[in-house]
Amino acid sequence: MKARILTTTCALALTAGTAQAWDLTILHTNDFHDRFEPINAYDSTCAPEDNEAGECFGGIARMVTAIEAAREEAGDNVLLLDAGDQFQGSLFFTEYGGEISAEFMNQLGYDAMAVGNHEFDNGPEGLAEFLDLVDFPVLSANIDVSQNNMLADRVQKSVTLDVNGEQVGVISVLAEDTPETSSPGDTVIFSSIIDAAQAQVDALTEQGVNKIVLLTHVGFPADRRLAEEVSDVDLIIGGHSHTLLSNEDEDAAGSYPTEVNGVPIVTAYAYGKYLGEVKLTFDDNGEVTQISGDPILLDASVAEDEEAVARIEELAQPLEELRNEVVAETGSAIEGSREVCRAGECQMGNLVTDAMLDRVSDQGVVIAFQNGGGLRASIEAGEVTMGDVYTVLPFQNTLSTFEVTGQDLIDALENGVSQMEEGAGRFPQVSGMSFTVDPSAEVGSRISEVMVGDEAIDPEATYAVVSNNYVRNGGDGYSMFVDAENAYDFGPDVAEVVADYLADNTPYEPYTDGRITVMGN
Repeated sequence: MKARILTTTCALALTAGTAQAWDLTILHTNDFHDRFEPINAYDSTCAPEDNEAGECFGGIARMVTAIEAAREEAGDNVLLLDAGDQFQGSLFFTEYGGEISAEFMNQLGYDAMAVGNHEFDNGPEGLAEFLDLVDFPVLSANIDVSQNNMLADRVQKSVTLDVNGEQVGVISVLAEDTPETSSPGDTVIFSSIIDAAQAQVDALTEQGVNKIVLLTHVGFPADRRLAEEVSDVDLIIGGHSHTLLSNEDEDAAGSYPTEVNGVPIVTAYAYGKYLGEVKLTFDDNGEVTQISGDPILLDASVAEDEEAVARIEELAQPLEELRNEVVAETGSAIEGSREVCRAGECQMGNLVTDAMLDRVSDQGVVIAFQNGGGLRASIEAGEVTMGDVYTVLPFQNTLSTFEVTGQDLIDALENGVSQMEEGAGRFPQVSGMSFTVDPSAEVGSRISEVMVGDEAIDPEATYAVVSNNYVRNGGDGYSMFVDAENAYDFGPDVAEVVADYLADNTPYEPYTDGRITVMGN
């Protein structure tokens, strides 16, 4: 049963009835990224035979089962929240946009959702189409959409939910660099996540709401800052950084919850692999007196809902011919995880940049540049299908060629490594060049030993470069490429370029060769 949305008047009227020792269970998801089908250990679409063998995770059919079971166990006081980035990550988004996300989120009875940066991947109109379809509030306090006629008055800053007579305030904020990582356009204005969150907390508190959740899409490091700087918050539920917090998984980034400044923070990785479940007890003053829980791993022990399986099979039919086309083979898995590709040289980065450079080397291009955040999965050993390639490169970015100076390239590398400690997607994967990075140095002074081929880079020289249109047009902070000379952004889809390169080099053997040196590793 979904929580009822209160008006301000109702919220004030119910304050007096607060009971002691009130229990609440919050189920939460984040960064689902259109993984409606089960995923494998590499976060790519799982082969049906592997799913039948019990080797896969997630998928919307398991999510349906898990949420129903968790709701039944939790009883009446339960909320279901999503911390953003339902969009982008599989061919389902390519084919359907946000339509399928809306269908299943309505079916599952979500109570509220944060706007994620990828909700803007099809521009404001893509988010507007999603809002047309959903029957729950979609939130973001630090974006002003009043100047966009498709979104004005449709994205709320916060909501007060009635959970059996108790009020729970839910506030959301979105990463301030979203204009660099997606396509919100000039009519969506971003402000400080700290200021926006505090303003909404204060407004809810003045209305008598004493149980307040921040539902964020800013990433775990920023969640920690929110916990330090925003007062009167009872819980932060995060997304964006794909962080796993867990009390059972030894590879988790921290405990579930992780407490910062007395504020518990929870988040549950990505891709529907887990369902977050946090249980809280509040006293009469709205203070959290007990908290427990852990993400629920949606492995083969969680049965797939049969109706959901049938619906996804129906929706997948238009995708099958393209997805199942075998383009190559690889002798071993190609490492493309975000943990590796946003921190140093990775096999997938080498594959993609080598493929880019190979495609246009006859045009005099000598350097390829790819943002690590554009690489969304690994590829397992064996046959490589077009579906695998699109899972790695789902954004439909096109090949861009342009000319910049050596100094521009040095500046680009400095930008790329400027947020390494946060696992930012701007980390540069390259071909045709090499460099050394010192993460301990000050931002802006981390890059050294930049080589183009066998020669030291010349800051005054001009170099022909290939990248994707997103980076070339300033995405992920690459503003130094925006005014590049002789820019052409309308090449083939990068995924198609990589598929062709794999086909020409099958069986492909993944590798690293030391083109990126990270000091201290």
